[in-house]
Amino acid sequence: MNLTEWSVAIKAAAARIHGAVYRTPCPYSLSLSRLCGAEIFCKFEHLQMTGSFKERGARNRLELMSAEERRRGVIAASAGNHALGLAYHGQALGIPVTVVMPTNAPLVKITNCRGFAAETILFGESLDQARVRARELAAQRGSIYVHGFDDPAIIAGQGTVGIEILEDVPNVDAVIVPVGGGGLIAGVGAAIKAVRPDVRIIGVESERAPTLRESLKRSAVTSIASRPTLADGLAISQVGEVCFALAREVVDEVVLVSESEIASSVLRLLELEKTVVEGSAAVTLAALTSRRVDLTGKRVVLVLSGGNIDVTVLARIIERGLARDGRLCRVIAEISDRPGSLAQLLTLIATTGASIKEVTHDRSFGPADVAMTGVMVVVETRDRAHIDELRTKLQAGGIACRIDAPTE
Repeated sequence: MNLTEWSVAIKAAAARIHGAVYRTPCPYSLSLSRLCGAEIFCKFEHLQMTGSFKERGARNRLELMSAEERRRGVIAASAGNHALGLAYHGQALGIPVTVVMPTNAPLVKITNCRGFAAETILFGESLDQARVRARELAAQRGSIYVHGFDDPAIIAGQGTVGIEILEDVPNVDAVIVPVGGGGLIAGVGAAIKAVRPDVRIIGVESERAPTLRESLKRSAVTSIASRPTLADGLAISQVGEVCFALAREVVDEVVLVSESEIASSVLRLLELEKTVVEGSAAVTLAALTSRRVDLTGKRVVLVLSGGNIDVTVLARIIERGLARDGRLCRVIAEISDRPGSLAQLLTLIATTGASIKEVTHDRSFGPADVAMTGVMVVVETRDRAHIDELRTKLQAGGIACRIDAPTE
Protein backbone atom coordinates (compact mmCIF):
# COMPACT_ATOMS: atom_id res chain seq x y z
CA MET A 1 0.00 0.00 0.00
CA ASN A 2 1.10 3.56 -0.58
CA LEU A 3 0.88 6.27 2.08
CA THR A 4 -2.58 7.40 1.01
CA GLU A 5 -3.92 3.84 1.20
CA TRP A 6 -2.36 3.40 4.64
CA SER A 7 -4.00 6.62 5.78
CA VAL A 8 -7.40 5.34 4.63
CA ALA A 9 -6.85 2.02 6.43
CA ILE A 10 -5.85 3.79 9.65
CA LYS A 11 -8.92 6.06 9.56
CA ALA A 12 -11.11 2.99 9.01
CA ALA A 13 -9.43 1.30 11.98
CA ALA A 14 -10.12 4.36 14.14
CA ALA A 15 -13.83 4.14 13.31
CA ARG A 16 -13.82 0.37 13.86
CA ILE A 17 -12.28 0.45 17.35
CA HIS A 18 -14.07 3.59 18.52
CA GLY A 19 -15.77 2.99 21.85
CA ALA A 20 -13.93 -0.31 22.42
CA VAL A 21 -10.45 1.15 22.94
CA TYR A 22 -9.77 4.05 25.29
CA ARG A 23 -8.91 7.37 23.63
CA THR A 24 -5.91 8.24 25.76
CA PRO A 25 -5.03 11.83 26.72
CA CYS A 26 -1.96 13.68 25.46
CA PRO A 27 -1.33 16.41 28.06
CA TYR A 28 1.42 19.02 28.25
CA SER A 29 4.09 18.36 30.90
CA LEU A 30 5.67 21.43 32.46
CA SER A 31 8.18 19.37 34.45
CA LEU A 32 9.43 17.39 31.46
CA SER A 33 9.48 20.53 29.32
CA ARG A 34 11.80 22.21 31.79
CA LEU A 35 13.97 19.11 31.95
CA CYS A 36 14.29 18.72 28.17
CA GLY A 37 14.26 22.33 27.01
CA ALA A 38 11.31 21.68 24.70
CA GLU A 39 7.51 21.69 24.87
CA ILE A 40 6.77 18.12 25.90
CA PHE A 41 3.43 16.34 25.58
CA CYS A 42 2.95 12.72 26.66
CA LYS A 43 0.63 10.30 24.86
CA PHE A 44 -0.56 8.14 27.77
CA GLU A 45 -0.98 4.73 26.10
CA HIS A 46 -0.09 3.04 29.39
CA LEU A 47 -3.61 4.02 30.53
CA GLN A 48 -5.26 1.51 28.20
CA MET A 49 -7.29 -1.18 29.98
CA THR A 50 -4.48 -3.71 29.51
CA GLY A 51 -1.76 -1.10 30.00
CA SER A 52 -0.50 -0.87 26.42
CA PHE A 53 -1.15 0.54 22.92
CA LYS A 54 -1.30 -3.07 21.65
CA GLU A 55 -5.04 -3.12 22.26
CA ARG A 56 -5.59 -0.94 19.21
CA GLY A 57 -4.13 -3.34 16.68
CA ALA A 58 -5.56 -6.37 18.46
CA ARG A 59 -9.12 -5.02 18.41
CA ASN A 60 -8.87 -3.95 14.77
CA ARG A 61 -7.55 -7.37 13.73
CA LEU A 62 -10.24 -9.26 15.65
CA GLU A 63 -13.05 -7.06 14.32
CA LEU A 64 -11.98 -7.89 10.76
CA MET A 65 -12.26 -11.66 11.29
CA SER A 66 -15.09 -13.65 9.73
CA ALA A 67 -17.54 -15.66 11.84
CA GLU A 68 -15.74 -18.87 10.86
CA GLU A 69 -12.34 -17.46 11.81
CA ARG A 70 -13.72 -16.30 15.16
CA ARG A 71 -15.03 -19.78 15.87
CA ARG A 72 -11.58 -21.28 15.23
CA GLY A 73 -9.95 -18.84 17.62
CA VAL A 74 -6.61 -17.07 17.50
CA ILE A 75 -3.07 -17.86 18.61
CA ALA A 76 -0.26 -15.37 19.16
CA ALA A 77 3.28 -15.20 20.47
CA SER A 78 4.08 -12.28 22.72
CA ALA A 79 6.32 -11.11 25.53
CA GLY A 80 3.15 -9.78 27.10
CA ASN A 81 1.43 -6.67 25.73
CA HIS A 82 0.20 -8.10 22.42
CA ALA A 83 -1.02 -11.15 24.31
CA LEU A 84 -2.88 -8.96 26.80
CA GLY A 85 -4.57 -6.95 24.05
CA LEU A 86 -5.76 -10.07 22.24
CA ALA A 87 -6.86 -11.78 25.45
CA TYR A 88 -8.90 -8.82 26.66
CA HIS A 89 -10.63 -8.05 23.37
CA GLY A 90 -10.96 -11.72 22.44
CA GLN A 91 -12.86 -12.26 25.68
CA ALA A 92 -15.06 -9.24 24.94
CA LEU A 93 -15.86 -10.54 21.44
CA GLY A 94 -16.23 -14.18 22.45
CA ILE A 95 -13.18 -15.32 20.47
CA PRO A 96 -10.99 -18.07 22.02
CA VAL A 97 -7.41 -16.84 22.50
CA THR A 98 -4.22 -18.80 23.07
CA VAL A 99 -0.96 -17.00 23.76
CA VAL A 100 2.56 -18.40 23.85
CA MET A 101 4.92 -16.35 26.00
CA PRO A 102 8.65 -16.78 26.71
CA THR A 103 9.37 -18.32 30.10
CA ASN A 104 11.04 -15.05 31.18
CA ALA A 105 8.01 -12.87 30.36
CA PRO A 106 7.10 -10.45 33.17
CA LEU A 107 4.94 -12.13 35.82
CA VAL A 108 2.37 -9.34 35.78
CA LYS A 109 1.72 -9.91 32.07
CA ILE A 110 1.40 -13.70 32.48
CA THR A 111 -1.03 -13.30 35.38
CA ASN A 112 -3.16 -10.72 33.57
CA CYS A 113 -3.41 -12.84 30.42
CA ARG A 114 -4.73 -15.73 32.44
CA GLY A 115 -7.12 -13.32 34.14
CA PHE A 116 -8.68 -12.58 30.73
CA ALA A 117 -9.36 -16.30 30.24
CA ALA A 118 -6.69 -16.79 27.59
CA GLU A 119 -4.91 -20.13 27.38
CA THR A 120 -1.40 -19.07 28.35
CA ILE A 121 1.55 -21.28 27.42
CA LEU A 122 5.10 -20.55 28.55
CA PHE A 123 7.67 -21.76 26.04
CA GLY A 124 11.28 -20.92 25.14
CA GLU A 125 13.70 -18.34 26.41
CA SER A 126 13.03 -15.81 23.65
CA LEU A 127 10.11 -14.38 21.72
CA ASP A 128 11.44 -16.05 18.55
CA GLN A 129 11.20 -19.48 20.17
CA ALA A 130 7.71 -18.70 21.45
CA ARG A 131 6.70 -17.57 17.96
CA VAL A 132 7.81 -20.87 16.39
CA ARG A 133 5.75 -22.80 18.94
CA ALA A 134 2.71 -20.57 18.39
CA ARG A 135 2.81 -21.16 14.63
CA GLU A 136 3.08 -24.93 15.23
CA LEU A 137 0.02 -24.85 17.48
CA ALA A 138 -1.95 -22.74 15.00
CA ALA A 139 -1.25 -25.27 12.26
CA GLN A 140 -2.20 -28.21 14.50
CA ARG A 141 -5.43 -26.66 15.75
CA GLY A 142 -6.52 -24.78 12.63
CA SER A 143 -6.51 -21.52 14.56
CA ILE A 144 -5.67 -18.08 13.15
CA TYR A 145 -2.14 -16.94 13.93
CA VAL A 146 -2.07 -13.21 14.71
CA HIS A 147 1.36 -11.65 14.36
CA GLY A 148 2.26 -9.11 17.01
CA PHE A 149 3.31 -6.40 14.57
CA ASP A 150 3.83 -7.54 10.97
CA ASP A 151 0.18 -7.51 9.94
CA PRO A 152 -1.51 -4.66 8.03
CA ALA A 153 -4.56 -4.72 10.33
CA ILE A 154 -2.33 -4.56 13.41
CA ILE A 155 -0.28 -1.69 11.94
CA ALA A 156 -3.43 0.23 11.00
CA GLY A 157 -4.79 -0.18 14.51
CA GLN A 158 -1.59 1.13 16.07
CA GLY A 159 -1.66 4.03 13.62
CA THR A 160 -4.76 5.40 15.35
CA VAL A 161 -2.37 6.76 18.00
CA GLY A 162 -1.07 9.13 15.32
CA ILE A 163 -4.55 10.40 14.44
CA GLU A 164 -5.21 11.26 18.08
CA ILE A 165 -1.85 13.00 18.46
CA LEU A 166 -2.64 15.34 15.54
CA GLU A 167 -6.07 16.06 17.00
CA ASP A 168 -4.66 16.92 20.44
CA VAL A 169 -1.38 18.61 19.40
CA PRO A 170 -2.05 19.88 15.86
CA ASN A 171 1.10 22.03 15.79
CA VAL A 172 3.44 19.22 16.86
CA ASP A 173 7.01 19.37 15.49
CA ALA A 174 8.22 15.86 16.35
CA VAL A 175 6.86 12.57 17.66
CA ILE A 176 9.16 10.12 19.45
CA VAL A 177 8.09 6.48 19.31
CA PRO A 178 9.49 3.27 20.87
CA VAL A 179 10.55 0.63 18.33
CA GLY A 180 10.33 -3.12 18.79
CA GLY A 181 8.98 -4.96 15.78
CA GLY A 182 8.09 -1.70 14.07
CA GLY A 183 4.29 -1.83 13.98
CA LEU A 184 3.71 1.20 16.19
CA ILE A 185 6.16 3.55 14.52
CA ALA A 186 5.09 2.44 11.05
CA GLY A 187 1.41 3.09 11.82
CA VAL A 188 1.95 6.33 13.73
CA GLY A 189 4.35 7.60 11.08
CA ALA A 190 1.93 6.83 8.25
CA ALA A 191 -1.01 8.51 10.02
CA ILE A 192 0.98 11.68 10.71
CA LYS A 193 3.01 11.96 7.52
CA ALA A 194 -0.13 11.63 5.37
CA VAL A 195 -1.41 14.86 6.93
CA ARG A 196 1.74 16.63 8.15
CA PRO A 197 4.80 15.43 6.20
CA ASP A 198 6.93 18.07 7.97
CA VAL A 199 6.57 16.39 11.39
CA ARG A 200 9.71 14.49 12.38
CA ILE A 201 9.08 10.86 13.30
CA ILE A 202 11.88 9.61 15.55
CA GLY A 203 12.22 6.00 16.64
CA VAL A 204 14.02 4.84 19.77
CA GLU A 205 15.51 1.41 20.39
CA SER A 206 17.53 -0.12 23.17
CA GLU A 207 21.23 -0.47 22.39
CA ARG A 208 20.66 -4.17 23.08
CA ALA A 209 18.05 -4.61 20.34
CA PRO A 210 18.77 -2.20 17.44
CA THR A 211 16.78 -4.12 14.84
CA LEU A 212 15.25 -1.18 12.90
CA ARG A 213 18.47 0.84 13.07
CA GLU A 214 20.45 -2.03 11.54
CA SER A 215 17.80 -2.73 8.92
CA LEU A 216 17.69 0.89 7.80
CA LYS A 217 21.48 1.00 7.69
CA ARG A 218 21.55 -2.02 5.36
CA SER A 219 18.36 -1.11 3.45
CA ALA A 220 16.94 -4.55 4.15
CA VAL A 221 15.31 -6.38 7.06
CA THR A 222 18.21 -7.59 9.16
CA SER A 223 18.13 -10.16 11.94
CA ILE A 224 20.15 -9.33 15.05
CA ALA A 225 21.00 -11.11 18.29
CA SER A 226 19.03 -9.07 20.82
CA ARG A 227 20.17 -9.13 24.43
CA PRO A 228 18.15 -8.85 27.64
CA THR A 229 17.07 -5.28 28.28
CA LEU A 230 14.96 -3.25 30.70
CA ALA A 231 12.88 -2.45 27.62
CA ASP A 232 11.79 -6.08 27.35
CA GLY A 233 8.93 -5.27 24.98
CA LEU A 234 11.46 -3.98 22.44
CA ALA A 235 13.71 -7.05 22.54
CA ILE A 236 12.88 -8.19 19.00
CA SER A 237 15.49 -9.86 16.81
CA GLN A 238 13.95 -8.82 13.49
CA VAL A 239 11.68 -5.97 12.46
CA GLY A 240 8.61 -6.96 10.45
CA GLU A 241 8.79 -7.01 6.66
CA VAL A 242 5.58 -5.01 6.21
CA CYS A 243 6.59 -2.70 9.05
CA PHE A 244 10.00 -2.06 7.53
CA ALA A 245 8.65 -1.26 4.08
CA LEU A 246 6.41 1.41 5.59
CA ALA A 247 8.83 2.63 8.26
CA ARG A 248 11.57 3.43 5.76
CA GLU A 249 9.13 5.86 4.12
CA VAL A 250 7.90 7.63 7.25
CA VAL A 251 10.70 7.42 9.86
CA ASP A 252 13.18 10.29 9.84
CA GLU A 253 15.66 8.99 12.41
CA VAL A 254 16.29 6.10 14.80
CA VAL A 255 18.38 6.56 17.95
CA LEU A 256 19.65 4.10 20.56
CA VAL A 257 19.61 4.46 24.35
CA SER A 258 21.49 2.60 27.07
CA GLU A 259 20.16 0.55 29.97
CA SER A 260 21.11 3.18 32.54
CA GLU A 261 19.40 5.88 30.47
CA ILE A 262 16.24 3.79 30.36
CA ALA A 263 16.36 3.28 34.13
CA SER A 264 16.82 7.00 34.76
CA SER A 265 13.89 7.83 32.50
CA VAL A 266 11.56 5.41 34.29
CA LEU A 267 12.56 7.16 37.52
CA ARG A 268 12.08 10.65 36.07
CA LEU A 269 8.62 9.85 34.75
CA LEU A 270 7.71 8.46 38.15
CA GLU A 271 8.99 11.52 40.01
CA LEU A 272 8.13 14.33 37.63
CA GLU A 273 5.06 13.06 35.81
CA LYS A 274 3.73 10.79 38.61
CA THR A 275 3.52 8.11 35.93
CA VAL A 276 4.62 4.47 36.14
CA VAL A 277 5.73 3.08 32.77
CA GLU A 278 7.72 0.08 31.62
CA GLY A 279 11.20 0.42 30.18
CA SER A 280 9.88 0.08 26.64
CA ALA A 281 7.89 3.29 27.08
CA ALA A 282 10.58 5.25 28.92
CA VAL A 283 12.99 5.04 25.97
CA THR A 284 11.25 8.03 24.38
CA LEU A 285 12.18 10.31 27.28
CA ALA A 286 15.66 8.74 27.40
CA ALA A 287 16.27 9.84 23.81
CA LEU A 288 15.75 13.47 24.83
CA THR A 289 17.44 13.54 28.23
CA SER A 290 20.50 11.74 26.88
CA ARG A 291 20.71 14.31 24.06
CA ARG A 292 20.61 11.56 21.45
CA VAL A 293 18.38 13.92 19.49
CA ASP A 294 18.25 17.70 19.62
CA LEU A 295 14.72 19.11 19.72
CA THR A 296 15.42 22.23 21.77
CA GLY A 297 12.48 24.62 21.67
CA LYS A 298 10.36 22.24 19.58
CA ARG A 299 6.90 20.91 20.34
CA VAL A 300 7.38 17.21 20.99
CA VAL A 301 5.08 14.28 21.74
CA LEU A 302 6.49 11.29 23.64
CA VAL A 303 4.53 8.08 23.09
CA LEU A 304 4.45 6.31 26.47
CA SER A 305 3.54 2.96 25.02
CA GLY A 306 2.94 0.80 28.08
CA GLY A 307 2.92 0.51 31.85
CA ASN A 308 3.08 -3.23 32.50
CA ILE A 309 6.11 -3.51 34.75
CA ASP A 310 6.72 -5.93 37.61
CA VAL A 311 7.02 -4.12 40.92
CA THR A 312 10.21 -6.05 41.67
CA VAL A 313 11.74 -4.85 38.40
CA LEU A 314 10.50 -1.33 39.13
CA ALA A 315 12.32 -1.39 42.47
CA ARG A 316 15.58 -2.38 40.76
CA ILE A 317 15.12 0.24 38.06
CA ILE A 318 14.58 2.93 40.67
CA GLU A 319 17.80 1.93 42.43
CA ARG A 320 19.75 2.02 39.17
CA GLY A 321 18.22 5.33 38.18
CA LEU A 322 19.13 6.87 41.53
CA ALA A 323 22.71 5.60 41.20
CA ARG A 324 23.11 7.01 37.70
CA ASP A 325 21.78 10.38 38.84
CA GLY A 326 24.31 10.52 41.67
CA ARG A 327 21.63 10.10 44.31
CA LEU A 328 22.83 6.71 45.48
CA CYS A 329 26.42 5.53 45.89
CA ARG A 330 28.43 2.83 47.61
CA VAL A 331 31.39 3.57 49.87
CA ILE A 332 33.85 0.69 50.22
CA ALA A 333 36.33 1.42 52.98
CA GLU A 334 39.08 -0.21 55.02
CA ILE A 335 39.06 0.75 58.68
CA SER A 336 40.79 -0.37 61.85
CA ASP A 337 39.11 -3.34 63.50
CA ARG A 338 38.95 -1.53 66.82
CA PRO A 339 35.99 -0.14 68.79
CA GLY A 340 34.92 3.27 67.51
CA SER A 341 36.34 2.97 63.97
CA LEU A 342 32.99 2.20 62.36
CA ALA A 343 31.33 5.00 64.32
CA GLN A 344 34.01 7.41 63.08
CA LEU A 345 33.36 6.43 59.45
CA LEU A 346 29.60 6.79 59.80
CA THR A 347 29.95 10.11 61.58
CA LEU A 348 32.11 11.51 58.78
CA ILE A 349 29.48 10.44 56.26
CA ALA A 350 26.69 11.98 58.32
CA THR A 351 28.48 15.34 58.60
CA THR A 352 28.17 15.80 54.83
CA GLY A 353 24.39 15.49 55.04
CA ALA A 354 24.36 12.13 53.24
CA SER A 355 21.85 9.55 54.47
CA ILE A 356 23.14 6.08 55.34
CA LYS A 357 20.91 3.41 53.86
CA GLU A 358 22.81 0.18 54.48
CA VAL A 359 25.98 -0.92 56.29
CA THR A 360 27.85 -4.21 55.81
CA HIS A 361 30.76 -4.92 58.18
CA ASP A 362 32.97 -7.61 56.62
CA ARG A 363 35.64 -9.26 58.75
CA SER A 364 35.77 -12.61 56.95
CA PHE A 365 36.66 -11.23 53.52
CA GLY A 366 38.33 -8.01 54.55
CA PRO A 367 41.90 -6.77 53.91
CA ALA A 368 44.94 -9.03 54.27
CA ASP A 369 45.93 -7.08 57.37
CA VAL A 370 43.95 -8.76 60.17
CA ALA A 371 44.03 -5.52 62.14
CA MET A 372 41.82 -3.98 59.44
CA THR A 373 38.29 -4.78 58.32
CA GLY A 374 36.20 -4.01 55.26
CA VAL A 375 33.03 -1.94 55.38
CA MET A 376 30.50 -1.29 52.63
CA VAL A 377 28.07 1.59 53.12
CA VAL A 378 25.22 2.43 50.74
CA VAL A 379 24.57 6.15 50.92
CA GLU A 380 21.81 8.42 49.60
CA THR A 381 23.17 11.70 48.21
CA ARG A 382 21.75 14.77 46.49
CA ASP A 383 23.80 14.66 43.28
CA ARG A 384 27.30 14.01 41.95
CA ALA A 385 28.67 17.19 43.52
CA HIS A 386 27.52 15.82 46.86
CA ILE A 387 29.38 12.56 46.17
CA ASP A 388 32.55 14.56 45.47
CA GLU A 389 32.07 16.38 48.78
CA LEU A 390 31.69 13.03 50.54
CA ARG A 391 34.87 11.67 48.92
CA THR A 392 36.84 14.76 49.97
CA LYS A 393 35.55 14.52 53.55
CA LEU A 394 36.51 10.87 53.91
CA GLN A 395 39.98 11.42 52.46
CA ALA A 396 40.53 14.35 54.84
CA GLY A 397 39.48 12.09 57.69
CA GLY A 398 42.14 9.52 56.76
CA ILE A 399 39.68 6.89 55.50
CA ALA A 400 41.05 4.66 52.73
CA CYS A 401 38.08 4.08 50.47
CA ARG A 402 36.59 4.08 47.01
CA ILE A 403 33.15 5.31 46.04
CA ASP A 404 31.16 3.50 43.40
CA ALA A 405 28.78 5.82 41.57
CA PRO A 406 28.11 4.47 38.07
CA THR A 407 27.43 6.77 35.16
CA GLU A 408 26.45 3.90 32.84
